Order: sequence, then structure tokens, then C-alpha cells
Amino acid sequence: MDPLDRVVKPKTKRAKRFLEKREPKLQENTKIAMLIKGGNANLRVTEVLKDIYAVKKPFAVLYRKKNITRPFEDQTSLEFFSKKSDCSLFLFGSHNKKRPNNLVIGRMFDYHVLDMIELGVEKFVSLKDVKNSKCPEGTKPMLIFAGDMFDVNEEYRRLKSLLIDFFRGPTVPNIRLAGLEYVLHFTAVDGKIYMRSYKVLLKKSGCKIPRIELEEMGPSLDLVMRRTHLASDDLYKLSLKQPKALKPKKKKNISHDVFGTTYGRIHMQKQDLGKLQTRKMKGLKKRPAEKAAEDSGVSPKKSKSA
Repeated sequence: MDPLDRVVKPKTKRAKRFLEKREPKLQENTKIAMLIKGGNANLRVTEVLKDIYAVKKPFAVLYRKKNITRPFEDQTSLEFFSKKSDCSLFLFGSHNKKRPNNLVIGRMFDYHVLDMIELGVEKFVSLKDVKNSKCPEGTKPMLIFAGDMFDVNEEYRRLKSLLIDFFRGPTVPNIRLAGLEYVLHFTAVDGKIYMRSYKVLLKKSGCKIPRIELEEMGPSLDLVMRRTHLASDDLYKLSLKQPKALKPKKKKNISHDVFGTTYGRIHMQKQDLGKLQTRKMKGLKKRPAEKAAEDSGVSPKKSKSA
């Protein structure tokens, strides 16, 4: 049995908190990414991993030592590191003659590799090469995807989903305008993926809405897609399954039209309109003879007109 799979009873409060943090929850923890350097990673790949780590902090773990592994041939090392660090995302960097400046980005499901896409780095501009102000650590980025390939091609569609998972950061209930200061832009054109990073500058515009300018911040990457390892449709559907407790309960007798107007249906018992209380008027008041005739079922005699 794998030592990490054993059922361990916590002996201290710290160990108890650690195990509670890893237990399944209705609301998942923020996904953490592990950045792993391959056994033959060169300086460019190492710089890419460091810059992505700087963008992802504090939701990332950087392995500084080299790890000799090949994700597409053997995935046991990645699964071991995922279970050890409690990470569901990974970025693996390597370099060789056949696949120079290589990055493998992927995600886990139940500590097993779900999706994995290999990308080649053709051009790289580091954070330190751009002499502009940077965003604070832990800033949640705005993600923009441009290009028809992200909607047409299945591999690019999975890559888009993977990039959203990787860079989205924590789920927040409210958004502040001043907090929208970091943009990650991905463009797919001519078989290449261009990643650009910008800082949002809010300028005075003379009205309530500020004027927005984008200032390049780094890192910038020109990528090309290589090998892919995609999950089957059944496994991918299983990974997207939500617990019943999170699904919104359907409200009965409530409907909406195309304009968003809410309509409600009320169910009432059948009313006897004969017993309905109306406004009393002397002109409509029945005479004693008419009341007695109604009770006996005989029609009352008409009074002779004078």
C-alpha cells in the first residue's frame, strides 16, 4: 500500500487541521499548482517557471531541484507529487534536442492525470526584462481569449479550459473596481498561442467612468502546441459532476419569460360566488315573503301595481 494512502489518525491538533484541510468539501479549496523542473531543463525554461510562479503566488509550489521524469511516458511521479503537495494543477518544464524549451501543463482529478498538453516556447520576455511597475502578489487576473480556434478545435477548447483553471485564482463574492488591475490575454492564430500580461491603469476621464489604459508588464510567451493527452468524454464529464447539495433547488409554480420577468402561479380552492359578501344596499334587500318563498321553493306572487 502506498504510504500516502494509509488511514492515519491525527495525534496533534496541527495534524488534525492538516487532514481536515484535505478532506472532500462541498466548496473546493483554491486550486494550487506545482511547478516542476525536469532533469535537463535549460536557463530559459527555468526562467519561465520562475515567472509563472511569481504570477501564481501564493497558490503555487515551486520545486527547485531537478526531477528526472517524462510525463507522457510515466505519470506516477506527477501523481506522487500531487498527493504529497495537495496540488491539482502542474506545469513541467524540460529541454532536449527533439523538443526544445518544452512545457507540459496539466490538471489532476482524484490525484490522477486528467488533461495534459505539451507546449513549445518559441519566444519569451521575462518579468525583469520589462521595466514597468508590477501588480501585487496574489492579484486575481482577468482572462481574455481571442481567436476562433478556442471555440472550434477540441484541443484548443480543452487548452482554454485548462488555462482558466490554472490562472483563475480564488473565487471571490464581490469585485472592487480598483482591484481589476491585471490582465492575461491569450491569442490563438496561425497555429500559435500568444500569451501577454498587462497592468490596467485607471486614468481620469472627466466623468464617473475612468479611462482605461493597458501597460505591458510581462511575462510574454509565444507558444506552439505539440503533444496532447486528453481525458475521455466519460471521465471528463465525471470530473465536472457537482454534488446534489450545490445544485439549486427548482422552485415550483415559478416561471420566467424571455425578458426575465418572473411569473408565479397560485392554486386556490373553488369559491361559491353565491356566498360572496358584497356591499349591502336597501334597494336590493329581499322582502320577508321572497325569503319564505325561496326557502319553500315556490315563486313569490307578484304584487299588483297601483
